[in-house]
Amino acid sequence: MHTTVGSVDTTQLLKGVLDLAVLAVLRDSDGYGYDILRRLREAGLEEVGDASVYGTLRRLFAAGLLTTYVVPSESGPHRKYYALNAAGRDQLTRSGKTWRSFATTMDALLEDRGMAA
Repeated sequence: MHTTVGSVDTTQLLKGVLDLAVLAVLRDSDGYGYDILRRLREAGLEEVGDASVYGTLRRLFAAGLLTTYVVPSESGPHRKYYALNAAGRDQLTRSGKTWRSFATTMDALLEDRGMAA
């Protein structure tokens, strides 16, 4: 189930920013799939789906923005950890600037019409 606010479907907004959100979550510490999903949800992206996050991780890895390593687990299967590499950090910086510019523009548009939060 997804939430629509007026006519804005939050699942569509998530699709546009999930790469950036995953890169941001990995900025300060590496993580495995479920850990990354949990961190995104705790940050306020409750509607993000498991499959979307795992697909994003695979895509970012294939694009050369993440590295991976495996950590053995005593209580279950080994965990594949994802980490930002230099290219991923560069992409996070570029995408973050793009997002801030876009958000500033949207905030200005909404303020002009008395709709700002």
